Amino acid sequence: MPRLFLIRHGETAWSLSGQHTSRTDLPLTDNGRAAAAKLPARLAKYSFALVLTSPRLRARETAKLAGFPNAEVCEDLREFDYGEYEGLTKAQIRAKAPGWNSVLTDPCPGGETPAQVAARAQRVAARVRATNGDCLVFTHGHLGRILAACWLGQPPIFAQQFSLDTTTLSILGDDGGRAYIQAWNCGAENEK
Repeated sequence: MPRLFLIRHGETAWSLSGQHTSRTDLPLTDNGRAAAAKLPARLAKYSFALVLTSPRLRARETAKLAGFPNAEVCEDLREFDYGEYEGLTKAQIRAKAPGWNSVLTDPCPGGETPAQVAARAQRVAARVRATNGDCLVFTHGHLGRILAACWLGQPPIFAQQFSLDTTTLSILGDDGGRAYIQAWNCGAENEK
């Protein structure tokens, strides 16, 4: 069975500040570009039958710097649409909506639901599982976490169990129908 290699895009000004970023098409910061430029060495020992990227600039730029300038753009890999909460931090959202906890548990007015995002993630997972060889995807924080939950056969709320930092590598596998996590949220400093 193929493995799913997942890379969250490099740092942007908003990922650094904690602002929810979906549709806003931000470039990588200098630190984000530097971290992404280290990805070719980290990925050199692997080969991929399929490489996909979110359509957002930050993911495409990360893919290019990682050595995959021709990664196929996949709309299903775009980030959770936060609706009216786009560009806001958790503290700012909670000021507008007291008691709000997370996009995984509470509504985002004008945005997507976790179930809608999970449907996109399930399509990506099905495509990867149908591929003859390992696959690499460049995506985002919430989408990546929901993709992992779907890969493991869990509901989207299970994504709360994962942290996913910028420019990290995660590897998901499947051993004859038993989905597993081979590596999660690995930066260059903590890879095997």
